[in-house]
Formats: sequence, structure tokens, C-alpha cells
Amino acid sequence: MFIRLVITGLLVLLLWLAVRKAKLIPTRSQSIVEMGLDFVRVQIAEQTLGKERARPYVGMLTTIFFMILAMNLAGVIPFLNMAGTSRIGLPLVLALWVYVTYLVVGARQHGVGRYLKNQLMPSGVPWPMLILLIPIEALQVFIIRPLTLALRLVANMMAGHIMLVLCFVGTHTLFLYADGLMKPLGALTLAAGIAITLFEIFVAVLQALIFTLLSAVYINFALEDAH
Repeated sequence: MFIRLVITGLLVLLLWLAVRKAKLIPTRSQSIVEMGLDFVRVQIAEQTLGKERARPYVGMLTTIFFMILAMNLAGVIPFLNMAGTSRIGLPLVLALWVYVTYLVVGARQHGVGRYLKNQLMPSGVPWPMLILLIPIEALQVFIIRPLTLALRLVANMMAGHIMLVLCFVGTHTLFLYADGLMKPLGALTLAAGIAITLFEIFVAVLQALIFTLLSAVYINFALEDAH
């Protein structure tokens, strides 16, 4: 929780510093923030939902993307060294936000009955097959979607944290306490730790993108007439 509070404070501070004196010709920091905002708006929201339908959800998707990205990167920041998303609490809260949003959006767009019909009864399927398909679709819509959103994120960030801990604890142990030919092996674990750190930065960005993109996809499913 301390790491989450620190990262939230830093994220708000950095965004505020970047845009507090926004100009028509942007500064470097303002340009970086605007590039991130445009990426979420254009490449995720508008590409998935369409330009007009995406507009109400750009703020939500942008918040999710930047929050997850910042929390993920905490895992490679010295003296923090743990992603804020490597414990289930925050990923679960974000997944529930998406879950409630797409259910409410679908109910408002189609009405509760029609929305449930669209989601649970695929068009063109013979009615006897619906006996099998409706429970499967219900499981997917109401349980699997939010659960996999949260578990995918927390599992990836927890795995990366464990790998980094193993590499750098191994380096510390080999350099300081190993004897003879074992001591030089610390250089290998150090190199592995650096490589995994770079890979974790890539994973941090990728997981933020995947979570945000799937959130947009699920909202789009709720807005569509049938599937």
C-alpha cells in the first residue's frame, strides 16, 4: 500500500508538472504526456470503439493505462522494487471497475433483457444448443472476463518480481559469501538480473496495454447489438 500511495502521488505530480502551463507549442514534458494521451485515445479507444462511441470512455481508459503502467514500473524503481500491481487488490479493483462499466453500459444501451439476450444467446445458433451455450456465455461474461483481467496482470507482475529477487539475491550471496570458483558466478546472475529488468520494463508497458485494450473490447461487446 505504501508503494501504491507513493506511485500515485508521483504520477499525479508528474502529470501536473507537465501540463500546469500547457502551451500551444508544447514543451518536451507536455509532448510526452500528450503522446501518451493520444496513444490511448486513438490507438486503443477509437480503434476499438469508433471515434464517436469512444469519447465517453477515453478518460476511464486513459486512467487505467497510466495507473497500471506507473504501478508496473515501480517493480524496477530502486528502493521500491515491487510493482503496485503484483498483489491482487489493485488489479481486482480495476477489473471490477471495467466489469461494472460494461454491464451498466450494456443495460443502458439495450435494456437489461435485450443485453442479456445479446450476451448469452449467440445469434444463428439452434435453440437446443442454447441449453449448453447459455451457461458457458454467462460464465464468460460475469466471471471469466473480470477474473482473467485481474489474474493476468497480477501473475505477470508477481512472476517478474520473483525473478528479479532471485537474480539479485543470488548476486549478493555469490559475491559476498561464496568461495572459490562460485564467486565469479555472481557476474552471471547480475547480468541475468539486468536483462530481466529490461524485460520487466517491456512487460510493464505490455500489460498496461493489454489490460486497457481488453477493457475497451469488453465495453465494445456491451455496445454491440449481438455477437
